[in-house]
Amino acid sequence: MAPLIQHRPINKSVEEAAEERSVSEAAALSPKLIYEVIRRDGEEELARSKKSLMWSGIAAGMLISLSVLGEAIFRTHLPDTSYRFLIENLGYSLGFLAVIMGRMQLFTENTITTVLPVMKARSWRAFGSMMRLWAIVLSANVIGAFAAAALFVFTPALPSDLMLAIEDLSRHATGMGAGEGFWRAIPAGIIVALIVWMLPQADETAFFLILTFTWLIAAGDFTHIVAGSVEMAVLVLQGQLSAGPAVFGFFLPVLAGNIIGGTLIFTLVAWGQVRDDVEPS
Repeated sequence: MAPLIQHRPINKSVEEAAEERSVSEAAALSPKLIYEVIRRDGEEELARSKKSLMWSGIAAGMLISLSVLGEAIFRTHLPDTSYRFLIENLGYSLGFLAVIMGRMQLFTENTITTVLPVMKARSWRAFGSMMRLWAIVLSANVIGAFAAAALFVFTPALPSDLMLAIEDLSRHATGMGAGEGFWRAIPAGIIVALIVWMLPQADETAFFLILTFTWLIAAGDFTHIVAGSVEMAVLVLQGQLSAGPAVFGFFLPVLAGNIIGGTLIFTLVAWGQVRDDVEPS
């Protein structure tokens, strides 16, 4: 009589494979995989046409004005208490939620997304492509910011009490001095880069991730070049801020701080932890 066929080892092997698959799918992404997701996104961004980058950047510059508007609405309607500052800064997250979840071109996101492909390629051509994208996106963001500010200043789109709050916020954002603006821009650059790094594994929690960490930028009184450009533009268009102080006292120092925070600090640290995994030995 022939021996019975033993199916148990096969079934056990199938069960173990299914279990391993489930564990792998449930596990958090490794730093190497996060790096690869962001690097590929960066390569896609670098390959986009100038027109596409420009219009996406203009849209981002316009919609980031929701951060200023959101803060102003909270400030106008909340009672003047010691904790109002913490609540009103939730409004600052609105513009970032619209721009980041809408996949629009925001300059400070690109300080990590487009840098990782350059760090891997290490060529002048890749560096030139990155600088081209930075120039287009930053210019487009500023154009969008001025367009939103023009709507606020030159039309009756907003009630007068909201405009007073926006002016107050704008004077605070642009009036802290070049040195202070520079140093406060570094944490903001790090935080935005951190958001980009965490998004690949955020899934359904992406909304709360962006909300929390952009609130932190406002609550920490840090400076962000694109959101701050809306506030700068409001004062420039009203004649309260001249070109020299706007460019050299606010724009360039904050821009430098955001780049240092997002690129030289966070991106280099992120690259350092995956370099041995992604480069051939």
